[in-house]
Amino acid sequence: METLSETEWDVVISGTGLPQSLLALALSPSGKKVLHVDRNGYYGGAEAALSLQDAVAWVKTVNDCSVSFTPESLDSGGRGKNTVPPTFKDARIITPNEHQSQPESKPAASKLGFSRAYSLALSPQLIYSRSALLPTIVSSKIQQQLEFLAVGSWWIFVPDEKSESNTQIRSGQEAAGTLKKIPGGREDVFADKTIDLKSKRSLMKFLRHAADTEALQPVLDEWGERSFQELLTLQYGLSTQLQSALHALTLSPEPPSRTKTSYALPRITRHLTSIGVFGPGFGSVIPKWGGIAEIAQVACRAGAVGGGVYVLGQGVKSVTHGGGSSAEMSPMTVQLQDEEIIRTKWVAGCHEDLSSSPEATDSGSHSYIVRSISIVSGSMSTLFPLTAEGAPPPAGAVVVFPEDGTGDEKSPPVYLMVHSSDTGECPAGQCVIYASTLCAGPQGYELLDRALEKLLDTIEEPEPSILWSLRYAQRCPSTDHRTTTELPKEGGMITFAETTIDLAFDDGVLQDVKRAWTNITGETTGFMQFENRGPGIDDDEDV
Repeated sequence: METLSETEWDVVISGTGLPQSLLALALSPSGKKVLHVDRNGYYGGAEAALSLQDAVAWVKTVNDCSVSFTPESLDSGGRGKNTVPPTFKDARIITPNEHQSQPESKPAASKLGFSRAYSLALSPQLIYSRSALLPTIVSSKIQQQLEFLAVGSWWIFVPDEKSESNTQIRSGQEAAGTLKKIPGGREDVFADKTIDLKSKRSLMKFLRHAADTEALQPVLDEWGERSFQELLTLQYGLSTQLQSALHALTLSPEPPSRTKTSYALPRITRHLTSIGVFGPGFGSVIPKWGGIAEIAQVACRAGAVGGGVYVLGQGVKSVTHGGGSSAEMSPMTVQLQDEEIIRTKWVAGCHEDLSSSPEATDSGSHSYIVRSISIVSGSMSTLFPLTAEGAPPPAGAVVVFPEDGTGDEKSPPVYLMVHSSDTGECPAGQCVIYASTLCAGPQGYELLDRALEKLLDTIEEPEPSILWSLRYAQRCPSTDHRTTTELPKEGGMITFAETTIDLAFDDGVLQDVKRAWTNITGETTGFMQFENRGPGIDDDEDV
């Protein structure tokens, strides 16, 4: 059997993040010799899902590789200076009850479970029902290895002085506000007694226009470069509270005054037109057992069944051009971390997986978001009501604290994605809360802590508590590019875009993968259109 260095590879894929894993899946029936490596010992890259033990090792790796997150290493906008920072930094695990004795009689849901009972997503994303990813999963014949669960209600925190609803989740004294359900359509709007008739008409006018894809472009032409706040105020006369609710549906990391209409309006359209595609009452889903990471691992398994060779714990150290002009010569030489030399026609990966290669260098400045993952005792069932008759039980909910929801009108919104135990991410009777905000350093973590405290104070069944949490900073993409403008035609390096901070899957990832597949195979049709796969894809063992 040939060794890695003795084999003439067609493609070396570095990293097992979603774009690389989808590319491996797309190439699996092509007959190409594919070597798929990852410097990590797990699948998923920046989108990985971790057990508690994995998280401990991940924190150590992140902190060993990152620059200290101090004011001296950032400019006034929270951006890195001089050097390109790692994808993640400043990771820390917090266990509030680690020094407290746990009585044996305490309910299981009130205690932290064993390590493998958890599958915690580093970059959680929901997938809208109209996303091109879902039919691609079906056409590539891997859908039987995946399970998707509904994201149900979207909530917004309304401070007490602004809250008048009788149909919302009431808060405790500390929360100083309530959670109000964000209307998802005509029925929700007219059932909400807190909205006056004039505002209902204005809101319905906006929702009608936003759901009309043909009428979208004229609005974008006129208002695209202006803020979403200006559009809602000047064109539709909507109140600040209604603006905050609509802005929440965009999942924008910026407040309404700094969110362009060109960004917000297509996302509102995506949200509205996705509701009802797969059933009543919901418009987005989340993959069970760890989110996007589960899709990546299933794709890699299919890639292995198709003949791909997988090596974990082995990354790319450097890439150089071979310099040969003959079509039979491999134009790329890859040095792996163990110094082994690989010859290949193509190299593909994300910037973070090819960062030591000259062609992948990025000298731009970077901003950060801060994230936290919290395991919470209690099911928080009030966040997961059935959204419509005949709707599936939701396993996810989105809770938004707008820029004024935490008491500071200048602060960015805080998004909390709450996953029930139905997702398989935690034991029964617990839930996982993924929090994020576009604010660097201690101020960002303070915003997350305040939002989490306020959310937990709204729950009365019984009072939930945080059992364990992981917090970290994640680098934002420095530009709006995805892949390089002109991909090589006869072999070379394909660099995918940096890991996104978007809370919803971006179909641009799939478009990038298709472009890469087209260049590598020379095919223009048949992308991810597979015959039924053999029994190997059904195996439960990891590849």
